[in-house]
Amino acid sequence: MSAERPVVAMLLYPGFTHLDLIGPHAVWSPWMDVHLVWRTLDPVASDSGLRVVPTTTFEDCPRDVDVLFVPGGTGTGDVLLDAGALALTAELGASARYVTSVCTGSLVLGGAGLLDGHRAGTHWAFRELLAPLGAQVVPERVVVDRNRITGGGVTAGIDFGLTVLAELLGEPRARFTQLGLEYDPAPPFDCGSPEKAGPELVEQVREVFVGDNRKMEDAVTALAAARSGAPA
Repeated sequence: MSAERPVVAMLLYPGFTHLDLIGPHAVWSPWMDVHLVWRTLDPVASDSGLRVVPTTTFEDCPRDVDVLFVPGGTGTGDVLLDAGALALTAELGASARYVTSVCTGSLVLGGAGLLDGHRAGTHWAFRELLAPLGAQVVPERVVVDRNRITGGGVTAGIDFGLTVLAELLGEPRARFTQLGLEYDPAPPFDCGSPEKAGPELVEQVREVFVGDNRKMEDAVTALAAARSGAPA
């Protein structure tokens, strides 16, 4: 591993949320050697339809990485049942200096057995699915527990990315990057968390996630049963 140019493996999969990935990628790419990893080199469609081209395959991905990163997305339920993707995640995570995610990517880390006994975060609408995979769920925007760093939903990716950058290369470089990106949030509405949004809006948004939540819940149930040896 290079102290000057840390090596990062960012997992892709069909239905990932592009902002989960692009936020950290924008923060890290000037300073780190970033690999976008999928089974093939064919473009991978995000859950918004934006396609991202992998830079390496499961087979050719470096095994000795400083940072393993997994984004979330509507495809999380499918990747949780993808034995190959989980096996690679577990393999990379076993030796990575930092094991990380944004949004429901933490479910993939948990499904790979990488969050047992660790504090972790995820998107607010999916928090109840994280505990069955061995994590202690924390409702924070960025959660740091030893070498596990996990972000909340989607836009938390930039906060998360800067946190990881500071851990790896120091706070001055992270501050430089934040200013270079002009990351100075000033949202037009103060409703970006369920605590601030109020129950009516929270329920409206939950309804949008019902289908995704059900698919992820089924996958988590199956994985949790496999972990305990009980029938799914």
